[in-house]
Amino acid sequence: MKRQNIILIIAVLLLSGYLFSQVATSSDYKIGPKDLLEISVFGLDELNQTVRVSENGTITLPLLGEIKVEGLSKGEVERILSTLLEKDYLQNPQVTVFIREYQSKRVSLLGAVKNPGPYEMLGKQSLLQIISKAGGLTENAGEEVIIIREMEDGTSRSLKISIEDLILKGDPTFNIPLLPNDIINIPMEEMIVIYVFGQVRNPGALQVKKSNIPTIIQIIAQAGGFAERASKGGVLIKRKDETGKEIQIKVNVKDIIRGKKKDIQLQENDIIYVPESIF
Repeated sequence: MKRQNIILIIAVLLLSGYLFSQVATSSDYKIGPKDLLEISVFGLDELNQTVRVSENGTITLPLLGEIKVEGLSKGEVERILSTLLEKDYLQNPQVTVFIREYQSKRVSLLGAVKNPGPYEMLGKQSLLQIISKAGGLTENAGEEVIIIREMEDGTSRSLKISIEDLILKGDPTFNIPLLPNDIINIPMEEMIVIYVFGQVRNPGALQVKKSNIPTIIQIIAQAGGFAERASKGGVLIKRKDETGKEIQIKVNVKDIIRGKKKDIQLQENDIIYVPESIF
């Protein structure tokens, strides 16, 4: 299946997931260590602070001291700060908390995506949503996604998901929810080159996946198909045998197209030459 079709399928799946899933907003996000909070208090400038949540889940503010914020939403922190300020300092305090950086809940995306790196988890995030955030798969993406997950006992486990099941078949079972600190790795497939010269529309070196080397019919199609003056009955495959000696295999592609002969599986470094018809 063409890469454009894969991208279209991802878009459809993501749209469906967005419409039918309950994705949390920033108001639902639970604050954790290393998050960066911007706090504003109307009428009390000394409390207008940008503070990072400590490893033990607290922030420290002038007048109020150390406050536990881990596990709370921004709205809950606003209410706690308002209550503390109203007790000793302000009447009906107006407190605003803005989460500037979501550091405590991140996943890391590695390998064959357009923009690998760490990604913030704002609410619930699925595997396809994170892949979409990273710009989608690259052309050399392998056949599976590997998710490495930290367990509560400190050990790590890996889960392998087929890209065919996840994307091409669109099986929602494999679009699993992610957890903080998940590492998602999409290994890059080794690419090889098949050369196609002569009477095809786009001659040259074609990159293909080593695990999915095409047949002669498929490679000619990838080269744009036969040119108008191509000799379909005299196509040559040039390849080296185990001793390094070059051999030539003459193929009547017309017979393959008509179903009279079986299509020929190509090999790494094959050179395909389509001669010009003399008629």
